Amino acid sequence: MLRPRFFSRFALAPSDLLRDATYRRLWTSILISSFGGQVTLLALPLSAAVLLHASPTQMGLLTAMEIAPFVLFSLPTGVWLDRVRKLPVYVIGELAIATTVATVPLAWWLGWLSMSWLYFVGFVIGSVNTTAGSAAQIVLTQIVPRSRLVEAHAKNALATSTAEVTGPGAAGALIKLLGAPAALLANVVLLLLSASILRGVPVKETPSLRNAPFWPAMRAGLKFVREHRLLLTMAICVGIWQMCNQAAMVVQILFATRQLGLTERGVGLSYVGLGVGTVLASAVGFRVVRRFGNGPTLVLGFAVSGAGWLVLSVAPLNALGVAAYVVMLVSFGVGAVFIFINFLSLRQSVTPAPMLGRMTSTMRWLILLPAGPGALAGGWLGEHLGLRAALAFAGCTALLLFLVARRLPVIRNVRTLPTLTAEAITPFAAPPTPAVQPL
Repeated sequence: MLRPRFFSRFALAPSDLLRDATYRRLWTSILISSFGGQVTLLALPLSAAVLLHASPTQMGLLTAMEIAPFVLFSLPTGVWLDRVRKLPVYVIGELAIATTVATVPLAWWLGWLSMSWLYFVGFVIGSVNTTAGSAAQIVLTQIVPRSRLVEAHAKNALATSTAEVTGPGAAGALIKLLGAPAALLANVVLLLLSASILRGVPVKETPSLRNAPFWPAMRAGLKFVREHRLLLTMAICVGIWQMCNQAAMVVQILFATRQLGLTERGVGLSYVGLGVGTVLASAVGFRVVRRFGNGPTLVLGFAVSGAGWLVLSVAPLNALGVAAYVVMLVSFGVGAVFIFINFLSLRQSVTPAPMLGRMTSTMRWLILLPAGPGALAGGWLGEHLGLRAALAFAGCTALLLFLVARRLPVIRNVRTLPTLTAEAITPFAAPPTPAVQPL
């Protein structure tokens, strides 16, 4: 009698998004590819730090190479995405990353692996993510009603965080057993599986731009973001946060391996903390948003992640330091989820469908413009002033950002997702197809 009642607590609600078969396929694909992403997240920097003995500056350059394509290609990508169907771009992107990642173990076995090779791999992965990543965000809006975007992004974050809880430990063990480069083959297999699930997902869409002139279309996307106060303000704030994030990211693996003395497996186990943070934030994020509002929850994420970086910057080099490293990862997981479930939902909710490709790419371009300099600054600080200096820079800047952003009415006063009006949609509607005139 108790058993059915016990399991009923975990049953999906009748209106749960996961009861929708199309969304469930998308969510499953995200879950699988996220497991593979955990291997790459550890294996690429560990290959650089442990096998190739990379300096902090080289680690910063490796991160910058992954970010550079967003700066170079995001704006034209947005115009192109509004001309084509997004799902095929998403699927091909998964396959392209699988192929690129597979070159790392191949180069290792042939004795060709070098920092130059890793720079190339990072640049290609960044290039694919520039297009396929934007396409993936738009596909979600074609499957889920706009009013449920926060819920959908929270569930997607839960899929990612589930991988982050169990993935790093398994990835660390795999890296220890096979070596960092060979462990990347697990990501290749998982990406291929993810792409196979995505193929054939029923998405109905009609590309909005058709044969519209390229440059005017790109300028229209820039103008839309520039003249929308909420979008522009969020882009500036999240861009500054990305600068902090990249400055901390380029040194945190070095801090773990060279200062705290963690092994590859130890780093992997520590990264379980990242998963715990994202699971926690994903589980309660929707309720936090309903309690405090979208804008205030987004801003809270700056403070939570910044506090984690600052704590690690002053941690002792002993067991307490290892605990501080885990706390930093938990804080980052919570903060990042609070930021992005609201950032993504808000920007999608205020954008007409024909403008989604250009808006998404323009926003990604804006928030990642400061990320490359942030990575290089973190590497420079780590090499010349010490790894703690880069972490302290990231933490202090993020906390200052929180204090400023919480006073901005354009973000602070956003309590619910805005609703598009007919007047807002009409100017961006696709032009009608001209009737064929008889000869």
